[in-house]
Amino acid sequence: MLRKHSISIRGHKTSYSLEDEFYLELDRIAKKDDLPLNRMITRIDSSRSPDTNLSSALRLYVLKHLKSS
Repeated sequence: MLRKHSISIRGHKTSYSLEDEFYLELDRIAKKDDLPLNRMITRIDSSRSPDTNLSSALRLYVLKHLKSS
């Protein structure tokens, strides 16, 4: 199921939508790397292309991580 999540990135409130499976995997990656999920999402946000929305950037991050494992 697609769910909307709220987050504050560098003091700016925003939201992203992810399927439960992507969210759970993103959370698992953050825990494995011993990072708060918010910090990891902030890093992904700062490195994404301007033409990629945050939700897509998060999905691509998870996909890249899984492919490299």
